[in-house]
Amino acid sequence: MQNAGIYDSDILVVDRALEAKHGDIVVAALSNEFTVKELCLKPTIRLLPHNPKYQAIEITSDNELEIFGVVTNVVRKIRRP
Repeated sequence: MQNAGIYDSDILVVDRALEAKHGDIVVAALSNEFTVKELCLKPTIRLLPHNPKYQAIEITSDNELEIFGVVTNVVRKIRRP
């Protein structure tokens, strides 16, 4: 999710009480594997990466998708070790 401003070692704040909407960055479980992607609901349900190395994931009846929560904040360490 580099192009969304989320980098390795960032800490994500996830609100499980929010209903995920089109365009939200979500933590999703897809066939029991967690991923962080943008939720696209129109015209079809897809999970969109913000990294050109990865492709969008089309959600079909063959996929088990569970939205774990909506990412609301990112915590990043500024000081280098």
